[in-house]
Amino acid sequence: MIRFASDEERAKRLATRAAYGPALIELASQGLPVVAVDADLSGSTTIGKFAASSEENARRTFNVGIAEQNMTDVAAGLALTGKIAFTGSFAVFGCGRAYDQIRNTVCYADLNVKICPTHAGISVGPDGGTHQMLEDIALMRSLPNMRVLVPADFAAAGAAIKLAARTDGPVYVRMGRAQVPCVYASDVDLEIGRAYVLREGADVTIIACGVEIDEALKAACALECEGIQAEVIDAFSVKPLDEETILASVAKTGCAVVAEEHSVNGGLGEAVASLLARQAPAPCEFVGMQDRFGKSGSFDELMVAFGLDSAAIAKAASRAMERKASS
Repeated sequence: MIRFASDEERAKRLATRAAYGPALIELASQGLPVVAVDADLSGSTTIGKFAASSEENARRTFNVGIAEQNMTDVAAGLALTGKIAFTGSFAVFGCGRAYDQIRNTVCYADLNVKICPTHAGISVGPDGGTHQMLEDIALMRSLPNMRVLVPADFAAAGAAIKLAARTDGPVYVRMGRAQVPCVYASDVDLEIGRAYVLREGADVTIIACGVEIDEALKAACALECEGIQAEVIDAFSVKPLDEETILASVAKTGCAVVAEEHSVNGGLGEAVASLLARQAPAPCEFVGMQDRFGKSGSFDELMVAFGLDSAAIAKAASRAMERKASS
């Protein structure tokens, strides 16, 4: 049974990246052979907390400098010695710059390496379009052997890191810089291949991941004021996708919206669109970055500017319902 954050917990805002270092510390304390390979960003990724927690964990941490390709290959080598190897960098570098190594070294050999970059999406904010990685889910979900997890909040990010450690083979965990509200209780336990119905409804299904979960829940509240009951699903596991939960919801509501802080090309939206096209065609609207780069600004400003906020999701839900009514 999934437990959700209390009102007091929801008032807290924490970045998903903040869960990385503490989760590694907990895994090491449980005796798992975790190691962390960093590309000179241990403060930003919070891997530094792991290294500083004990002399033993300091020996388990390897800083290769600003060399993400090398970071990935070092992690692959450590995995071949029986270690559970985690990498850390900004998403634009940790999976973009190192894509060749992730593809041909980690995934091709199905190695036990966890690609867990932070600073994904437009939540990087003032760093601008060059650093706002909006294609990472598309890159990672297209790779054989790779699983893709996109946690909604601090608790889910911690659960994702622990889940990745206990899952053999490559796993991608997407984390962000911005502080976001808590959705789940601090001890939440999640599963690969599962999606979670956070709010039940009969009129429209809203499928989201990552920072869009809180926006989707806000949109559902706004829609309720208009007499519309929206069902909200956290597609935490983008790959493998929980097809059964999504299909059951859309069969009930007859239409859907997919919301993600990612390009509309190749991400969760296309995964859901493919599923519906193959098994149960239904009107579906997509909230995401519309085939463009980001720009500098605060996280909240950019969410509104690029149409990724709760108001945009509510409008998309209305469009989906109009299409359902006319079909």
